[in-house]
Amino acid sequence: MGRTEAGQGRNGVFLFRLTKPRRSKGGVFLGQAPAAERINQGGIKEGFLGMKQWKDEVLELTKELVHHPSVNGTIGERDIAYRIYDYFKELKYFKENPHHLRLVKTLRDERERYNVLALVKGGDAAYRETVILMGHMDTVGVEDFGKWKRLAFSSDELMERWKGAKIPEKVKRDLESGEWACGRGSVDMKSGVAANMVLTRYFTEHPEELKGNLLFLSECDEEDNSHGILSALSDFLHLAREEDLSYIAAINADYTSPRYEGDPNRYVYLGTVGKLLPAFFIAGKETHVGQAFEGFDPNLVASELTRRLDYNPDFCDEMYGETTLPPVSLKQTDLKLQYDVQTPLSAFVYYNFFVHSWSPKDVLEKLKKVAWDAMDSARKQYQKRYGEYCARTGDPHQPPNWVPRVYTYEELYNECAEKYGSEFEESMRLFAMNLLNEEELDLRDYCRRMTEELWSWDEEKTPAVVLFYASIYIPRIVLNEEEERDQRLIQAVERAVESIQPDCPHPIRVRNFFPYISDMSFVAISDDQEGLDSLEKNMPAWGTKHQMDVDAIRALDVPVVNIGPYGMDAHKQWERVEVPYSMEVVPNLNYQVIKNLLGA
Repeated sequence: MGRTEAGQGRNGVFLFRLTKPRRSKGGVFLGQAPAAERINQGGIKEGFLGMKQWKDEVLELTKELVHHPSVNGTIGERDIAYRIYDYFKELKYFKENPHHLRLVKTLRDERERYNVLALVKGGDAAYRETVILMGHMDTVGVEDFGKWKRLAFSSDELMERWKGAKIPEKVKRDLESGEWACGRGSVDMKSGVAANMVLTRYFTEHPEELKGNLLFLSECDEEDNSHGILSALSDFLHLAREEDLSYIAAINADYTSPRYEGDPNRYVYLGTVGKLLPAFFIAGKETHVGQAFEGFDPNLVASELTRRLDYNPDFCDEMYGETTLPPVSLKQTDLKLQYDVQTPLSAFVYYNFFVHSWSPKDVLEKLKKVAWDAMDSARKQYQKRYGEYCARTGDPHQPPNWVPRVYTYEELYNECAEKYGSEFEESMRLFAMNLLNEEELDLRDYCRRMTEELWSWDEEKTPAVVLFYASIYIPRIVLNEEEERDQRLIQAVERAVESIQPDCPHPIRVRNFFPYISDMSFVAISDDQEGLDSLEKNMPAWGTKHQMDVDAIRALDVPVVNIGPYGMDAHKQWERVEVPYSMEVVPNLNYQVIKNLLGA
């Protein structure tokens, strides 16, 4: 952090100022004014330091959006777009400029879904610089609400029911404070969308404040495969050509939460974590269980992989003093379809893998070494136990005559292509296309089925591991202080936090990586071409089941930050959002960032 100087601020309030804002290991902390001078019963002193009063409007709009179910994959996800579109359609600005408001059906989508785009042009048509305000409008399901499931979309009624019920003490304290709202989507992330809507509405009434333009986006399908934002990429680029726009920054409004129990901070994030889903197809050697040592159980290798990877800090990726969570298993299974007394022929495992600095190529190289270690350890364990068994029974010890093998998908594919030529490549192409006919097939299982088909061309049929990527690529985004455009956004955020901090009873910390999965990953890419090539060649669904226009992302290439609502228990029964910070501080922070970038 830069050196701080104490001084007398506006209205005589003592505050802290950074003389040289810059990123720090562990986040930038921009000071905090004395709480006694800021806090009233509602948690924020209204009007203090000129904060605009949007809280009531954002709260009511949040409740209205929550009341419109938009669970991913349901018809409500489609209909919520109409509701947001109608909100803007009634505004005077869009009545006068209807071509600036668009309800756009998503491309290459199996469902009927829409994005909403609303462009507000500043006071001079010659201004090109444009800031994107973005947030997703879909939610996860409500099965976790149990007996309160029917009230999950009725924020006020649900809160009243909870007040009289036996609920966790922490939830009860929050509700009794009067500063929280609840319901599915309240924090993830309809309050963020509502704040963006109100902020956009404000600038339609005050375009003279902008020396540039504001583009609102609410996108569908963030909770599954990000069809919404991936489809919106072409809309961004088309709109830029049509309206002569130059995108300089994006502000995402996804939710934020405490990083640990008792964490008093509220967080703003520069850039975002990346996510990969490395998977392992493990081929064993089948046998009758009555002749167990004549085969090789692939589950033994799967367990060795999980033992090495699950929660292992050695696979945390550190950058700028911030560290990702370690890998964790999301699936581990053999591939037998029914019970019989044959040992499994193959197994399948995959792991969540967060990255800050590692490319997809880096991760493959690290995990290939792990796969070799797991295979070697499993084979040695098998041999040791087989030897001990023979010693007890007096049976002759006949060690296996096979050598473990480990491939990446690319390596095995190239080996087969070299051996079998065009026959193999055409067969794999047709298999990939025919597999698309199984519309309900999960993306992860599509990749696994492709890998099984590839393995069927191997003639040796001895135990092996094939390493590949089994889900969508969620790019990491690193804001680089050395790049002028990134530094401009970093400074705009830090100045906004500094100006708003005295209005907030909690420390606001600026960190370098949003720690959750979000659509902000798809507006820029920090990985180089070599890393992307490695991903493409090792994801069996790339270009078929999974469509991703990397060229469009590179063409957009806009630095992005996350400034969103604060709450608890997203994706859980007790989902709730803190009203004062989320609906007063957040829109004011975003207002200040926009003004710092585009202020007239």
